[in-house]
Amino acid sequence: MLRTDKFNPYDVIVCGAGHAGCEAALAAARMGMDTLLITGNLDTIAQMSCNPSIGGLAKGNIVREIDALGGEMALNADATGIQFRVLNSSKGPAVQGPRAQCDKKAYQFRMKEVLERAKNLSVFQAIATRLIVQNGAAAGVETNMGVCLYAKTVILTTGTFLKGLMHVGSAKTDGGRMGDFCARSLSASLIEAGIALDRLKTGTPARILGKSIDFSRCAPQGGDEFPELFAFYDTRTPKSVANGESGEDKTERLRQEGGRPVSDGDAEFRKRYSENYAALWHEASFGGFEGFGKNQVLCYETHTTEKTAQIIRANLEKSAMYGGMIHGIGPRYCPSIEDKIVRFADKPTHRLYLEPEGRFSDEWYINGLSTSMPVDVQLEIIKSVTGLENAQMMRPAYAVEYDFAPPTQISNSLESKIVEGLFCAGQINGTSGYEEAAGQGLIAGVNAAAKVLGLKPLILGRHESYIGTLIDDLATKGTQEPYRMFTSRAEFRLLLNHNSAELRMYAHAKEYALVDAERLEKMADKLRSVEKWTRRIESDIGLAAKLRRQDTPNIDPLLPKAFLPLSKSIRDEVLYRVIFGGYLARELRQIEKMGSLEGVKIPAEMDFKKVSGLRLEAAQKLGEMRPNTIGQASRISGVSPADINVLAVAVKAFGRRAQAPAKESSDQ
Repeated sequence: MLRTDKFNPYDVIVCGAGHAGCEAALAAARMGMDTLLITGNLDTIAQMSCNPSIGGLAKGNIVREIDALGGEMALNADATGIQFRVLNSSKGPAVQGPRAQCDKKAYQFRMKEVLERAKNLSVFQAIATRLIVQNGAAAGVETNMGVCLYAKTVILTTGTFLKGLMHVGSAKTDGGRMGDFCARSLSASLIEAGIALDRLKTGTPARILGKSIDFSRCAPQGGDEFPELFAFYDTRTPKSVANGESGEDKTERLRQEGGRPVSDGDAEFRKRYSENYAALWHEASFGGFEGFGKNQVLCYETHTTEKTAQIIRANLEKSAMYGGMIHGIGPRYCPSIEDKIVRFADKPTHRLYLEPEGRFSDEWYINGLSTSMPVDVQLEIIKSVTGLENAQMMRPAYAVEYDFAPPTQISNSLESKIVEGLFCAGQINGTSGYEEAAGQGLIAGVNAAAKVLGLKPLILGRHESYIGTLIDDLATKGTQEPYRMFTSRAEFRLLLNHNSAELRMYAHAKEYALVDAERLEKMADKLRSVEKWTRRIESDIGLAAKLRRQDTPNIDPLLPKAFLPLSKSIRDEVLYRVIFGGYLARELRQIEKMGSLEGVKIPAEMDFKKVSGLRLEAAQKLGEMRPNTIGQASRISGVSPADINVLAVAVKAFGRRAQAPAKESSDQ
């Protein structure tokens, strides 16, 4: 039941139901918090505003970490995936990344059902228009209906909706997404609370009708023969996959609700049910996850032509970005087609990928053709692409500008340094991508709950997760453009291979009770098994040497017979640790060396301007960022190694003064 009583507040209110908001709300609710999720449109929960895909290089690792911490994105992608591929499969496991093309609507609907059925969680359609702040702390939000909703903590996951403005050529429309609303009033409220805002920009390509594509002129791109799913199923039961219900329980509930057709002839029912997209998110009712990754669809590769470049150059001033209509900075690593033509003028063509929006839709996404050109120019551009000469546009491409809060205003727990009890996650922190948003959302949800419960915040280290690297980059370095995660951003990426996420996150999942007891025990067994078999195989020096030889053929005959029946996840991790053992040991030594800096806490009350020998720029940056440790201070732009040495001495002296006994007064 919706509550508006300020004397009976929610534990957590989450504003926004995109990928960050969904994970934040579920994490808080699963930790027992009385949680309210509000969104401007219940029909676009977990909407994939751009490409309907999950994962990729580094991003796939984030999804695995989300799964290991009890999040939902991995399961949702597996249940609704229509094509699965491991990117960089020809390279080492540390830089590989699982990716799934998903059924866009199925992804939304399944996540919506998970939210609606989650314990301790209420979902309500409303737009937050004002942050309620009392005594310097977040106390709730006011909505567009004039209703105030109160909470002990608030999480903002505003996506591109915060003063969102869409551009198609010179045409401008308010909204964070085509056909959706704009959160116009909340920005002023945040500024009033002392939070600085700036503008960023992103964009999306046009969608076209599949039957109008000449696929014979495009190169087919299929999924992997043996699909790599995101979630860790070797530590799960079918009941946990089915959102807490056994197959029998869910079938009976569907029968009783009468909302979906159920037949007593199970075999016939399953066959008919699997032939429509509803099966994608109810597959768990029929034997767990065995149907995930089946019946994959094709994507296609094509390219621009010289004519494409000519059209763009001739109309460059009509682009909203190049015509000066857009002031926000766009993503460097996902440039518009205008950017590609201008920045890479020497390239005669640019690769594009045609990807279906769903299994039961003929709408296709043109990956790589993002633009803010007028519609008539967009049509010319599309028809100049190989295979799209007769393509019919269904939705135009557009760019969107939006407000974000520069993330140096948050701590590594994602709590605001300015307003206590306010947490921010996703694009409001300057990131791009569903996976980056979901990872932040989960951490924000856990830490909002931890604050209510009086627990220490969950702060992931750079050495143990991509999520930790992402958040630390934001909090210590900030960003001037939409931040995107890459493997190159993680200095310890060899330790962060996607298969090891459960082992790396086990201690945190246990401490914060983020997964059920049964799965937690299986995770512990898995960790023990990996460690045992790694020691055993490494102790056989001859076997270890053979495994490390790159020209060794089929290795199964070399391995102990008792090792082969173990789960693929365990086998892969053991072999990874053995084969790359020397490199992993080197990274562990680097972490140990850096650990001395990470372990030195900087007193919250330290005045950096009074630290003798500290350069003025460093003092200003440190005062603005307020790092928690010397290690974090060392990663701030503008703070030199010499400054760190001075700061370390000052922190040590500060500690001695704090511990020194107070002088007795002269009259005693």
